[in-house]
Amino acid sequence: MTQAPTTLAPTIQASTIRAQGGDTRQGFLLALAAYLFWGALPLYLRQVNHIALPEVLAHRVFWSVPIALLVLIVLGRTADLRRAIVQPRMVAMAGVTALLVSVNWGVYLYSIQSGRVLEAALGYYINPLFSIFLGAVFLHERLSPAQWSAVALAGAAVALLTWDAGRLPVLSLALTISWGFYALAKRALPIGPNQGFTLEVILLSPFALAYLGWLAIRGDLQFGATGIGDMGLLIGCGVATAVPLMLYANGAKGLRLTTIALMQYIAPTFILLVAVFIFGEPFEGAKRVAFPMIWAALVLYSADLIWRRRR
Repeated sequence: MTQAPTTLAPTIQASTIRAQGGDTRQGFLLALAAYLFWGALPLYLRQVNHIALPEVLAHRVFWSVPIALLVLIVLGRTADLRRAIVQPRMVAMAGVTALLVSVNWGVYLYSIQSGRVLEAALGYYINPLFSIFLGAVFLHERLSPAQWSAVALAGAAVALLTWDAGRLPVLSLALTISWGFYALAKRALPIGPNQGFTLEVILLSPFALAYLGWLAIRGDLQFGATGIGDMGLLIGCGVATAVPLMLYANGAKGLRLTTIALMQYIAPTFILLVAVFIFGEPFEGAKRVAFPMIWAALVLYSADLIWRRRR
């Protein structure tokens, strides 16, 4: 999944500023479309399970570039991108976020291809709680007792799953950690979200194109070799990556931080439902205890956020 970075433990001041503007209908609909898109994404990516993961990832990067550039042209923000590209510090920072997001995409694709979508849902449920933990550690943001309790409850749920399975839920933690640090690095990137995403995929595209060229030379490239249907699906991976990010980036401008914090649970909930009821992954044993613990932690975190905004 490719969620836009969640805010790290929004401060009272930031929440107050956002609340003054209120939620707009357009912002809500755009963000809702993005989260529903992300929630249904496993259904789409499952259609390319027969294609090697690295090639799918390369196509996801490469075909995102024209979509992202088109959006910037329509919005008239190409000048921002041109200014960013000639700044070495900006490019270096975007290189870090590009690396982190590519790791996240790769792990997410692996969870789908290996039939472990439920672990991906767990990772994205934990993500906002991990983000506020990072905010406390790296940004010295003060967490309330309720927020610390939510983080501890999520940690206990992970410990329970680890004890039951005899191993760490590696995929869930990889998604959580890669996206949490991506959000942290993205926060420091002094460029708009649309321009930032475009810069990231531009930086990744030479590597994607080089890998696809290497596959072609070896005769292992599946693009074009397995039929026009697969070609369309692989090209569509770029659309499936860029469009929801752009929808979210523009929708979030018209939403309060509290609203965004609550809406971010839509995608992992849909992913969980898809994993259990469509893909038939077992939801049993410790998962029936751990997931409610995560949900309780999210309710606690959300209630505290709402209370703070009202205060």
